[in-house]
Amino acid sequence: MKKPFVIIPAFNEEKHIAKVVNEIKKYSKNIVVVDDGSKDKTYQEAKKTKVIVLRHPINLGKGAALKTGIEYAGKHGADTIIFIDSDGQHNPKDLPRLLNELKNIDVVFTYRNLKSMNMPLIKKIGNFVLNTLLSILFNIRIKDTQCGFKAMTTDAYKKLGLISSDYNIESEIAAKTGKHKLKFKQLPIETVYNDKYKGTTVFDGINIAMRMLWWKLSK
Repeated sequence: MKKPFVIIPAFNEEKHIAKVVNEIKKYSKNIVVVDDGSKDKTYQEAKKTKVIVLRHPINLGKGAALKTGIEYAGKHGADTIIFIDSDGQHNPKDLPRLLNELKNIDVVFTYRNLKSMNMPLIKKIGNFVLNTLLSILFNIRIKDTQCGFKAMTTDAYKKLGLISSDYNIESEIAAKTGKHKLKFKQLPIETVYNDKYKGTTVFDGINIAMRMLWWKLSK
């Protein structure tokens, strides 16, 4: 791949964003941070790192933030896009691994060791249920649908036709990868949870399940 871009959606991550970006700079020079209407100093801290920082005036959701970053990357010649969370739970040293796998496939998913990591039990159960539903509806087995660290070609992104503006974007990527029969691979990664748990709630899980049914029925 000639020109990969790393997209970092961020919301109220003033404590972590600068460190995350500076670590990523060791592996990529094309980095786009999208501040999704943060109420803290996320934008200011990101600007200090001297990378591209885009800003939503209000919080529009993770999916919207990713799309804003992808749009910028596309206009500047990106042929590959990598998504990574802004809270420091993903290790940027895995970036080269993801890029290397994209030589022959469309999408690279990553998965966390859900058994050993410090993740709330309710989230582990939720992940299992969502992964099972995804397998039934779209004939695709993804070990960790909610992990935000993934990569894809820009051609694959266009084929997916993503519509989610919120956290549903993670499940939609997995579902439509199966629906459109794109080539994919899954890589294990180490994950560290910072501060307090900020993951998917039970209500979020129900919402995601309903969305999956909609994606299945829609063209």
